[in-house]
Amino acid sequence: MHWWHVITRMPNAIPRYALYGDEAQPAWLDMVHMEWIHERSSLFDFEIAPHLHDGLIQVLYLTSGGGAAVIDGAKWDLFPQTLIVVPAGHVHEFHFTPDVDGPVVTAAQRPLESLIAFAAPGLLPTVHRPLVQEMSGVGRHVEALMPLFEAIERESRMQTSGEATAGAALMMSVMVQIERITARSTDRESCETAPRTRRSEQVERFRACVDAHFRERWSIEHYAAELGLSAGQLSRLCRESLGMSCLAVVNMRIVHEAECELVYSTLGIKQIAHKLGFADDAYFGRLFRKRTGITATEFRRRARQRLAPPVAGRRL
Repeated sequence: MHWWHVITRMPNAIPRYALYGDEAQPAWLDMVHMEWIHERSSLFDFEIAPHLHDGLIQVLYLTSGGGAAVIDGAKWDLFPQTLIVVPAGHVHEFHFTPDVDGPVVTAAQRPLESLIAFAAPGLLPTVHRPLVQEMSGVGRHVEALMPLFEAIERESRMQTSGEATAGAALMMSVMVQIERITARSTDRESCETAPRTRRSEQVERFRACVDAHFRERWSIEHYAAELGLSAGQLSRLCRESLGMSCLAVVNMRIVHEAECELVYSTLGIKQIAHKLGFADDAYFGRLFRKRTGITATEFRRRARQRLAPPVAGRRL
């Protein structure tokens, strides 16, 4: 049987990574990367400390070994044939056994969400909610996962034109299979059906509230009132559960949206600031620079330069 309990001790500052142990990369990149759980976790003695990914979603599938996973303070035992989904912004840690293995796919969440919203909007809940689920005996949909993971691995190693597009399409196919698996496995314990603490429910409600209203520039007091909390209670909730202030959560969401607009839209800086609810584009600019270390204009220039196709004949 799975077992669940609450982890009450959280670090004061939650580190942010791209792949665990690597410095965080910009969330706007069309990143789809696959590696093996054993290879990465063995570098850290199979103990992956609490951390989060600002703009990346991870899918792990244990083919052997086990251990425990902790996501937003809830803990699950892990066994072979366990599927784990960790969306962006969720604090998580792993305690693996040395014989653990299986694929772990890391993808940029916002571009994946955009693709899904256009092609299959019914899948959006699957990329927004954490999941831990044992899948032994579920059926043919599980068998379809490994070929998809292997195809993502091939694409991520090709380093050629179209790899990001192919990777995103394959990642959407992975999410389709996961949605089918969870739809057919409602009797199995998962992050959807396991008991949840009042704190974890409040964190999820706050995340959903921020997603719905960040463009309206709500005050922290407004968010707190919407959740039936005081501003001080909301502040403690975020610091104890997420390792950051509630204002940092809101600003992180704003900056992620700004990054996507800067890279994928033709709107000017003032237009983007206005779209995000800023009456003063200079204030938006200061916030963006404080969070990213560079101006919005420089961010756009670097991002587009990095994403531009290579010029034929140029030696790199």
